[in-house]
Amino acid sequence: MSIPKFQETFIPILTVLDENKIISTADLKRGVFDKYYKNLPGVLEEKTKSGDPLVFNRIAWGKTYLKQAGLLNQPERAFVQITDKGRMVLKRGELRLKDLIKDEEFLANRNAYKANKETEDMVSDETPQDSIDKGFHSIENQVKTDLLLKLQESDPYDFERIVLKLFGKMGYGDFVETPKSGDGGIDGIIKEDKLGLDKIYIQAKRYSNGNKVRELEIRNFIGAINRDTNKGIFVTTSSFDEKAIRKASDANQKIILIDGQSLVDLMYKYNVGVQTKDIYEIKEMDLDFFDEN
Repeated sequence: MSIPKFQETFIPILTVLDENKIISTADLKRGVFDKYYKNLPGVLEEKTKSGDPLVFNRIAWGKTYLKQAGLLNQPERAFVQITDKGRMVLKRGELRLKDLIKDEEFLANRNAYKANKETEDMVSDETPQDSIDKGFHSIENQVKTDLLLKLQESDPYDFERIVLKLFGKMGYGDFVETPKSGDGGIDGIIKEDKLGLDKIYIQAKRYSNGNKVRELEIRNFIGAINRDTNKGIFVTTSSFDEKAIRKASDANQKIILIDGQSLVDLMYKYNVGVQTKDIYEIKEMDLDFFDEN
């Protein structure tokens, strides 16, 4: 079972409210989650773009739609209770978004008379937050795709410097590029911390998607780092075959493998090779403002 759509939270919300006279908004969300969704695999791992658990965001939007239909009300700030109208709907045991479209109170609160298109938009399974997140994910995925293609086309030496700059942005200490000949398979050395208490050896391979890193390359890398450290990071723009992954996992040293997708994820997160184009501001009502005036 996947994360519920916001309209799928309607009956669970009304059920939890029917079990309580008045309940805080926070307790409502937690009660619905505990009663219906806490056993979903990975339910708290899915987040909105702002970092909030998606399941709680969906419950919150479900509550908003129910309030607009008069199925629950807020007797005081941050508290909710079910209405008689809500109990009547609950007895039917089913409530869909298209049912709300026919409700006069809901339509009045949504100002549906302005345009037919707005009414059509209401039957979508997506909340406004879902639409925002989907748009951001689409842009993010395209940027990462373009970024990976650019890395695969870059000069191998430039790629090595990009990788070292990334680790610097991630908070590691100073880095040193090794000579381009006789480096023993080591492209750079970074300090694990600002004080340089330990060293991590880096190897960076700019490969095309179909050219996977093989076991032999991991074996040679392990041999190269044996000199004076036991930690290494092998980075590629492609991927690793199964034997290479197994070799790194079974090594006595700590070997981290970073494939192309993981690499661009890190570059995107730490703003390496990307820049902010636009910033959008989303506002919500300030209830404290109204309490103070």
